[in-house]
Amino acid sequence: MNPFEKIFNVGMMNRLEETDSLALTSGERAWLRTMLEHPAANDAFTPDTLNKLRAMLKQEAAHSSQEIIIEKAKSKEKQVYHPLIRPCRRAIMNNSGIRLSLRLKHGGTKSNQNGLPIKLEYSMVKREWYLLWYNTRNRALMSTRLSHIISLEEIAVPLDRIQKLRARVARLLKERQEEAVIEIVKSYNEELSRILYAFSCFDKKVSFDEETEIYRIRVTYLGGESEFLLSKIRFLGLRVRIVEGEKLKRRMRESAAKALARYTLEE
Repeated sequence: MNPFEKIFNVGMMNRLEETDSLALTSGERAWLRTMLEHPAANDAFTPDTLNKLRAMLKQEAAHSSQEIIIEKAKSKEKQVYHPLIRPCRRAIMNNSGIRLSLRLKHGGTKSNQNGLPIKLEYSMVKREWYLLWYNTRNRALMSTRLSHIISLEEIAVPLDRIQKLRARVARLLKERQEEAVIEIVKSYNEELSRILYAFSCFDKKVSFDEETEIYRIRVTYLGGESEFLLSKIRFLGLRVRIVEGEKLKRRMRESAAKALARYTLEE
């Protein structure tokens, strides 16, 4: 490779980074135009942004996936993107309150539910988005499916009130937090990256003992996430063991005993 060409490429990338610019290939532009034709694009972007993108990509040729891809029959999938994601994110970023109208699980509705939005969460198991928010009327943390929210309105709340609510939420989250230490079996140290990826959705700290050559992962999770964490541990099988966390150990022993009882040979 020409060394001067490499220097030019580095200089060009630095210049693009300084000006907050992004270089797109023709393939990427064609892919983006194709994606903008999807019905979900109307919810993912504001009308002004969507019209601007379509005008900029007007000259690009869109890919026609229907002619080259044959999709096998499958069960109906839920849409990953939800139209309420953007309003929720905006309310969180603006430090605003929210007023909700909710659809109850067993029928009926609740309206005029005021609260403070905390964060958006996506459940990989149920494939649904959830809004974690603080209900100011019940003084409780709530986790509500976006699909159960009928309407969401952003409301102004004084800054000192927001700060007090966030401090209260921080205390509640801390009370609900639990910790567990998961040890990697030494013979599987080479699979460290794969094991860490399995716990990527949790807050964690990794330590290494040079004398024993053992990695330990301290995982912080909410009480309601214990079964999901256990599913990750079971998936890793013999690669890991729980060394701290009595609740997780007890649940693991219970599930292991039930599995053994099911497959024990009868005399």
